[in-house]
Amino acid sequence: MSREIYRRYGFDKLLFLAVLGMIAFGLVMVFSSSAPRGIEERGNSFYYFVRQAAGAAAGLALLLVIMSWSRPFYRNPVFVYGMLTLSIGMLSLALVMPAIRNANRWIHIAGFRFQPSELAKISLVIFLAYYLDRKRGALNDLRTLALPIGVIGVVLLLVFKEPDVSTALLIGVICAMMLFLGGVRMSHLLVLGLSASALLTAIILQAPAYVRERIMSFISPEANLHDAGYQAYQSKLALGSGGIFGSSIGQGSGKLYYLPDSHTDYIFSIVGEELGLIGALGVLFLFGVFIWRGLVISRRAPESFSRVLAAGLTLAIGIQALLNISIVLGLAPTTGLPLPFFSYGRSSLICTLFAVGMLLHISQRKTTQRRK
Repeated sequence: MSREIYRRYGFDKLLFLAVLGMIAFGLVMVFSSSAPRGIEERGNSFYYFVRQAAGAAAGLALLLVIMSWSRPFYRNPVFVYGMLTLSIGMLSLALVMPAIRNANRWIHIAGFRFQPSELAKISLVIFLAYYLDRKRGALNDLRTLALPIGVIGVVLLLVFKEPDVSTALLIGVICAMMLFLGGVRMSHLLVLGLSASALLTAIILQAPAYVRERIMSFISPEANLHDAGYQAYQSKLALGSGGIFGSSIGQGSGKLYYLPDSHTDYIFSIVGEELGLIGALGVLFLFGVFIWRGLVISRRAPESFSRVLAAGLTLAIGIQALLNISIVLGLAPTTGLPLPFFSYGRSSLICTLFAVGMLLHISQRKTTQRRK
């Protein structure tokens, strides 16, 4: 007979070190890429760095609290449905908040600003892992799938309304992956995929003009170098100028307003420019270690819910990283997806470290054979 035990210091050390390395690396690059903007906008070159460091400290504190909690709280239905309800409520509240840059993506009260779609990604992974585990014997009954599909639809609709098409697409990919990991039949996923593709086409046709312009600039970048294709062109220019070893930290020119959002969505371009191919490969190596160890944690998890949850959290972060890097390299249309652990944005960093905390907690839970 087997039983589960919690080992406080039995967490995955390699994953923890990879995460610490990415946070430290990311803070250096946030400072380097945002210093000119901080001086011009706030009169302080450390403005964005200090705010990101505060987000990292808060996220690491949350991670350590989660790791020290002996019981798997994320398996409790009150927590699962509470997080889901909170996420949907915050997404709804964001829609009635004053717009920032023509979008309702943030909740901002008394100087505090939070992007609820970052929490919604994690909440959906937890909910789907829990629900699919509970309904494991009836997953291919369409009535069983009605609830998760409905929940996914509500979240996607709210994120589309912000509007944030790129995050909505990422959430859709993550949810499809979770349904596959949970054991939903491929024929059902194919039908859902075809339906979602038709709906997505209709939404894009009705989407703001900038969405269609970004797609066209990806198809024909040379025709839009001074408009929708400007960011993609400047991104590849910055990456290419870095060579093997880069221009060194702080010496890149892309962040001097040639490359918009250089400290957020396009921070990988600044890594390539200032640290060259060596720095870019270093980022890929750290994410590779993260994905490898996350999947190992999933394989060794003590029960099916934790296995699906660990795999879902790992792949959600890994897929977002690969999409961001693909966009920076010009392999996908320009979107607003941040690079986890690196891009400036406290909401993203704290929610990502919340997910990592659960991953490390799962790695602390072991099964042992009990003598009869």
